Amino acid sequence: MTRPLILEPEAAYALWAASYPAHAHNPVMQAEERAMLALLPADLREHAVLDAGCGSGRYLRHAARRGATRLTGVDLSVPMLDRAYDELAELRPEVELSLLRGSVVELPVDDAWADFTVSGLVLGHIEDLPRALAELRRATRPGGTLLCSDFHPTGHALGWLRDFKAGGERYAARHTPHLYSHWHRACAALDLVIEEVREPMLDPADIPAGAHFDPIALHVPVALVFRLRRY
Repeated sequence: MTRPLILEPEAAYALWAASYPAHAHNPVMQAEERAMLALLPADLREHAVLDAGCGSGRYLRHAARRGATRLTGVDLSVPMLDRAYDELAELRPEVELSLLRGSVVELPVDDAWADFTVSGLVLGHIEDLPRALAELRRATRPGGTLLCSDFHPTGHALGWLRDFKAGGERYAARHTPHLYSHWHRACAALDLVIEEVREPMLDPADIPAGAHFDPIALHVPVALVFRLRRY
C-alpha cells in the first residue's frame, strides 16, 4: 500500500472536515473516549468548560450532557469549527456556546476562564508539549482540572498514522509522539499535578468484522489519558 501524504494538521483537517464525524468513529477513539469519560465529572453544572482543539465538538456535547451550560470550543481549523457549529446546533439556546478559531498554544480566552479544560487527541499535533500545557494551565482557574488525551507513543513507534481518505487519496496528519516522561517533566515545571493516568487498550468488540489492522494493537495501549490539577 502506498504511504499516505503527511500534511500539517491545519491542512489535513481542511480536507478531512467534510467527512469527520462528531463522535468516536474508530476503535482507538472509542478506547480513548471510554477512558476520558470515566474521568469526566458526572455533574458539570456551574462549570465553565473549555475544549482546546474541539474538532467537530464531541467533548463539548459530552460536557453539555453532564450539565455544563458555559462552553467554549477552540480549534485552528475553520472547516472543523463549521462542522462543530452544525453538529452542536441543538444545544442552543439552553447552552452558552462559543466556538473560536485559535491554536492550543495561543488560546483566545482570558486567564483562568475555565473550571474544567478538555483537550482530546490534540497535543500530538503540537511539537512543543510544555508550551501547550502552559497555555492550557493559563486558561484554567487555580484548583481547576485539565483532562487531556493523546495517541500512545507506542503506536507511533509501530508506524501507525492518523490517516484518512479525501478525494480518492490517502493522507495523514503530522503527529509528534510525547512520552510519559515528557508529560511528567512538563507538568512538574508548570506545577500541574498528575492526579491520574490511564492507558486504554482496544476492545475487540469495537473492531468491525473483516477490518484490516495491526494485530499487535490488541496487546498494547492505544492512548494516554491524564487528569491534571492546576495549583
